[in-house]
Amino acid sequence: MNEQIKFLRLPEVKERVTYSAPQIWRLEKANKFPRRIYIGENRVAWIASEIEEWMASKIQDSRK
Repeated sequence: MNEQIKFLRLPEVKERVTYSAPQIWRLEKANKFPRRIYIGENRVAWIASEIEEWMASKIQDSRK
């Protein structure tokens, strides 16, 4: 694996996508947002590249 994986915590995800935590959870549950991963017993994160891809798809969808 050549690229370095970066984890984003919820505050960072919220800042990037400008959604509230409940909205992120609703989208995630509906399979419309990247799924969180468990990185510890009580700790979750999202993979930065998946968030970036999701954001790019939203831009592309809005340009159609």
